[in-house]
Amino acid sequence: MTLDIAPRVRPCMRCRTEHEMRFYGMCASCTAELHAKYDGLARDVEVAAYEPKMNVTPNAVALKDD
Repeated sequence: MTLDIAPRVRPCMRCRTEHEMRFYGMCASCTAELHAKYDGLARDVEVAAYEPKMNVTPNAVALKDD
């Protein structure tokens, strides 16, 4: 059995214009437009340090001094 992935005329899922594509998705112009709009540059995000909360109290065995 062979897989036929030849380009076919399909509608773009964003602008609905007909384009030759191998798979259903966005056309090349929509893809380029979105890459230009959302450049995807990484940035540093400042977050507070994680401090676990103490939900249980220590038991008598753990507090025992020998």
